[in-house]
Amino acid sequence: MAGESQTTTGYIRHHLTNLTYGKLPAGYERLDHNGQVEEVLEQPTWTLAHSSQEASDMGFMAIHLDSMGWSIGLGLLFCFLFSRMAKKIHSGVPTGWQNIVEMLVEFIDNTVKDSFHHKNKMIAPMALTVFTWILMMNAMDLLPVDWLPHAMGAITGNPHFFFKVVPTTDPNVTLGMAFSVFALMIFFSIREKGLIGFIKELTLHPFHAPKWYVNVLLVPVNLILESVSLIAKPISLGLRLFGNLYAGEMIFILIAVMFGAGLALGLFAGVLQWAWAVFHILIIALQAFVFTVLTVVYMGMAHHVEDEGQEH
Repeated sequence: MAGESQTTTGYIRHHLTNLTYGKLPAGYERLDHNGQVEEVLEQPTWTLAHSSQEASDMGFMAIHLDSMGWSIGLGLLFCFLFSRMAKKIHSGVPTGWQNIVEMLVEFIDNTVKDSFHHKNKMIAPMALTVFTWILMMNAMDLLPVDWLPHAMGAITGNPHFFFKVVPTTDPNVTLGMAFSVFALMIFFSIREKGLIGFIKELTLHPFHAPKWYVNVLLVPVNLILESVSLIAKPISLGLRLFGNLYAGEMIFILIAVMFGAGLALGLFAGVLQWAWAVFHILIIALQAFVFTVLTVVYMGMAHHVEDEGQEH
């Protein structure tokens, strides 16, 4: 909840700012929480950002330590839980964690069979990894927004310590995953169609004419259209996940602000928080599913090779 020493705007900004490690230039004036100059850097310095402005000034090479920590940590947790279950799995009636794992595997396997009609043993395990990993990262949004930031503030002795706990509310994470999918799309496209076939796909579609000299004129148009379509896939894939989770986190933060606005609004906020958490469970699972399905669909498109007779 927003404390007395922190404005509502400051509270919201604090919860939406990542723990950022980056480089500040020489001569940079670092301000305290009151906006007064606290320190002037004598030389370029790698350090933790003390404010959202410092995080912005660190530029492209800055690292969001909280997003990296949570995403990698949850990924390792996924590997540990599933590898442990793989060693203990039995052919009897599944119970407990084995039942959950088998349901997930069967669900993803059916999804892949419906969307991917080619032979590649990597796609189903990748889809399972993507779905479960994103689901775990999204589920961090169900934790009360103040718990972990306050815990880190108590540990560090700095109540204003930045600490975002939902990796998928960081576009660096979602776009990073999306561009990894994009890299696999390019790899499989070239592997299945050959480099020449991939170039033809970009330059001879969607417009194609029987005469070669007409095709020469159409190549620039096709290249622009296909390139835009190709690049739009990872961008939309990453931004869709980020936008939905960021909006959900923002609503949780706004509800938390209401707890500090009196007893009546506090009780109303409690009801809203419960209702939004129940609804948000659907969003969490749905967004993980959408990302996974689109990933599988894009892999199918990369593996699809048209017959020469259909091209002309």
